[in-house]
Amino acid sequence: MVKAKTWILKKHFEGFPKESNFELREEALPELQDGDVLVEAVYLSVDPYMRSLSKMWIKEGDVQYGTQLAKVVKSKDPAFPEGCYVVANCGWRTHTVTKAKGPAGPILTRIVSEWPSDISMSLALGSLGMPGLTALYGLEEVCKVQPGETILVSAAAGAVGAMVGQICKIKGCKVVGSAGGDDKVAYLKELGFDQAFNYKTVSSLEEALKNASPEGYDCYFENVGGPLFTAALKNMKPRGRIAVCGAIATYNDTTPQTCPYPHHEIITRQLKIEGFMVGSWQHKDEESIKRMLKWMKEGKLKVKEVVTAGFENMPAAFIRMLKGDGLGKAIVRV
Repeated sequence: MVKAKTWILKKHFEGFPKESNFELREEALPELQDGDVLVEAVYLSVDPYMRSLSKMWIKEGDVQYGTQLAKVVKSKDPAFPEGCYVVANCGWRTHTVTKAKGPAGPILTRIVSEWPSDISMSLALGSLGMPGLTALYGLEEVCKVQPGETILVSAAAGAVGAMVGQICKIKGCKVVGSAGGDDKVAYLKELGFDQAFNYKTVSSLEEALKNASPEGYDCYFENVGGPLFTAALKNMKPRGRIAVCGAIATYNDTTPQTCPYPHHEIITRQLKIEGFMVGSWQHKDEESIKRMLKWMKEGKLKVKEVVTAGFENMPAAFIRMLKGDGLGKAIVRV
């Protein structure tokens, strides 16, 4: 009998998450039935959406939701033979018995067959997975960026933002990034961003945006919310497009933030603002990952990871990620 370690959400978050919100448990897994697969986690992802969507997706006492790169240990599904690797929507668990598909869609997805041996499979949770796909679809499907355009991205040193900037350069765009630290600004310049600034130290967000691109911005890839969003609106070009991916500056608020009503800027500049979620283009994922793999092999995409060792450290890794500690995609190695 296989036993699994799991992290359950003991109490919903109020304000910034604490380790006491979680509880480590152990459970015995059932024997496999026809169509079942037993997977063992190798890497687990920690992401901002785990904070923002918590009360919508799970209740207290449930296993914390999330994605992992896992190995198939036993299988009664011929599409997932023993030894293959999958991206698994199984939550914070070391082992899981599951079907490949659930009521809401795929639970297991095999990594692409062309995955190079010299590229870590952990990137299937980062630049070559959900965060990378989010960047790609936000630019191609929502903003529909064109060569020569100027793109602004917030939280630019994060897992999504860093990919946004690099894909913009591949597509022949000028890109400006905002980040919360001088080390992060330096990292953005290493990645090829045309301009970058530390939003924590500038005297005026509006002026920083103007200085970085006096002619304004064709597109804004929005990850943070808060005052930067308001300042960005005032610097958009007429008929600018805004892809709203996240609002990490607001996720831990106990009292909602207020800001000047933005309607005047939206109306007079005739802005298009669209929220999106990466799953809308799931049918394109395999082809999209292959494109990004090609760019990486060509040296056009650079990545960093913040790796925490030990399943027991999942809550600590999650909290550090929300604080913005480290450069790169946050993952846990079991």
